Amino acid sequence: MLRRKPTLPHALLFRGTQGIGKLDFVRKLAQSLACVSPAADGAACGACQSCRWFAGGGHPDYREIQPEVLRTAESLPEGSDSIEPTSGKRKPSQEIRVEEVRDLEDFINLTAHQGGGKTIVFCPAESLNVNAANALLKSLEEPPAGTRFMLVSHRPSYLPATIISRCQQVVLPTPSVATAGQWLRSRGIAEPALSLAQTGNAPLAALALNDGDGEYWGQRKMLLGSLAAPVFDALALAEQVREFPVGRLLGWLQRWTYDLLSAKSGGDVRYNPDFEKALTQIAAGLSAVDVARCHRALVRQQRSANHPLNPRLFIEYLLLSYAALLHGERLADWHAG
Repeated sequence: MLRRKPTLPHALLFRGTQGIGKLDFVRKLAQSLACVSPAADGAACGACQSCRWFAGGGHPDYREIQPEVLRTAESLPEGSDSIEPTSGKRKPSQEIRVEEVRDLEDFINLTAHQGGGKTIVFCPAESLNVNAANALLKSLEEPPAGTRFMLVSHRPSYLPATIISRCQQVVLPTPSVATAGQWLRSRGIAEPALSLAQTGNAPLAALALNDGDGEYWGQRKMLLGSLAAPVFDALALAEQVREFPVGRLLGWLQRWTYDLLSAKSGGDVRYNPDFEKALTQIAAGLSAVDVARCHRALVRQQRSANHPLNPRLFIEYLLLSYAALLHGERLADWHAG
């Protein structure tokens, strides 16, 4: 891609699994595009004024647009993964809002420094709300001279087709298990295989699971241990896990039901190898059709996970869905947001 710098289109969509380093890649690419003295292979030199601006996080021709919740998370102590609003203050937005896109107009119309053009990054692009996406579409349809848009997406299917059609897509691959595992071991991770299994082999996401005080692993052990128990009480468990991050809990349930379906079909347990025996035993007593239906229902709830109208009811519904699966029943689909 560095060799194609002079011919790169004005809009690029970088897609791939969350946690594999897409944003880091895009930042490096943007730096190389702005570098005054790039290396023979096109990589940034790291020494020119432009590279020093990037190193300091303040290049005048680069803008990075993220939801407020992610910008706030970057300022939290290491290991923090949730943001709780203080009394009387609103929760940080999980969307990129139209005002943030419109505020780029002055930046776009300014003359670029050192003639390197300007780069605007949206990450994750699927967090653009409807109005923000429409505002961005106008710029993609009539791109300002010397301005390049880079969209980073974990779930490109959530993006409007009109946005996708105006971007050249770049698929960033997931690294091999061996490569990712070696990288994690070099950073002191004791069980890289399990961490990678939890994240679909995304090394940065796997590394993040091991930050902090082990809250992720403690909560996971508690939830999955209850799912694997001979007697499952959905409402009692809902009371125990009501303070868990909703998106995290939904992810665990999605991966659990995926593994149940895989075990039922004679495949490998992908996400939860440490619970393989329990998953295999439970799957033996279930209908593959029912497991697939439950898994699809959980996947449909992904859009509601970040902003359920009532988090407690949402959690109860998720666990009651699993209880219904165990009893061969079908719980009516519920749109929680």
